[in-house]
Amino acid sequence: MAMRLLISNDDGVYARGIQTLANTLAEAGHQVSVVCPDRERSATGHGLTLHQPIRAEKIESLFHPAVQVWACSGTPSDCVKLAIWALLDEPPELVLSGINHGANLGTDVLYSGTVSAAMEGMIEGIPSVALSLTSFSSQNFQPAADFACALVEQLAKHPLPELTLLSVNVPSVARDQIRGAIVTRQGVRRYIDVFEKRVDPRGKTYYWLAGELLEDVDDPDVAADAPTDVEAIRENYITITPLHYNLTSPSGMKMAQEWTLSLTKVW
Repeated sequence: MAMRLLISNDDGVYARGIQTLANTLAEAGHQVSVVCPDRERSATGHGLTLHQPIRAEKIESLFHPAVQVWACSGTPSDCVKLAIWALLDEPPELVLSGINHGANLGTDVLYSGTVSAAMEGMIEGIPSVALSLTSFSSQNFQPAADFACALVEQLAKHPLPELTLLSVNVPSVARDQIRGAIVTRQGVRRYIDVFEKRVDPRGKTYYWLAGELLEDVDDPDVAADAPTDVEAIRENYITITPLHYNLTSPSGMKMAQEWTLSLTKVW
């Protein structure tokens, strides 16, 4: 079943991940449009460009001939919003973001431009998927693209619930070492934020963020009826984590309800 697909990313228009994904889906017969940053915009989160113009340039030759491509000066979220409201003749039936060069596991999703592009599609009422390959060095995106193709077929038959997106991480191992796909819950990752202090050629000080993973921990607000994405990736499973943007804490709600009444009386 051919679908209208919008593809974006945060690694930029020249990234092999997005080219492999778009070309694979176009070859499968889908109507593919690409609107993505004109350069790398990793870890931009859900930022939008409000105080300067956004430019979009039509790109030729980089992708499969059937793929329409624009390189955008904005963030990943800008790209999806601009595509839906200004560039495309018809809204897409599905938004895909990726394939990211590197994992988006646990709390990484809060910073990820890849996940934010998919989140923007979801906010606009369009089913969305973020795709990541769990390696910064591997250039073999084809297994992840092939899985995305199969996933698109499933979503055409079984649409996602409203206000839900899927964050998919594919282990960077040989195809025959991937143990299958598994539904996971979002883990929690904590980092030591290390800033390296350096001096530029003009003698001015600058800092370079070089965070290191400290630990993976569990979130008590989430029922432990499924493994975390971090755990499952270690076992060479493709992880499929349903996400939404409602950040309300159930345990925080319960606690606040216990003391809000007395606080209101005092106030």
